[in-house]
Amino acid sequence: MTGSWGWDLLIGVAVALLVAWLVLIAALAVIRPRGTLLREALRLLPDVLRLIRRLAADRDLPRGVRVRLALLLAYLALPIDLIPDFIPVLGYADDAIIVTFVLRSVVRRAGLPAVRRHWPGTDDGFAALCRLTGLPLQGL
Repeated sequence: MTGSWGWDLLIGVAVALLVAWLVLIAALAVIRPRGTLLREALRLLPDVLRLIRRLAADRDLPRGVRVRLALLLAYLALPIDLIPDFIPVLGYADDAIIVTFVLRSVVRRAGLPAVRRHWPGTDDGFAALCRLTGLPLQGL
């Protein structure tokens, strides 16, 4: 009986992951970045990676923020993705969406001034980051 329970659990988890993966693919197919938005996001990638590293190392930020950022860096470093990178557009879009969600969460918790303070790029790049992630530029 115990072996059957283990297999049921494993199959259930596999099916749940497959369904979540299919839902994510469908969502990305509908809202995928188009034209200049994708090019702009790719151009910002090195600055965003440096930003994430700097924020994760800032001891003045709440611990929860640093943990989220460390987990994000680990996810980006792993060769395993929700959608494999060899799939055109969607392969990199899942990473962009996850980074966007984590950055929004970080801004809500740490504040936009902290993100601005650690931004390694230009003012135009920061404005583009705010546009891509839906972050407000007011007050800066």
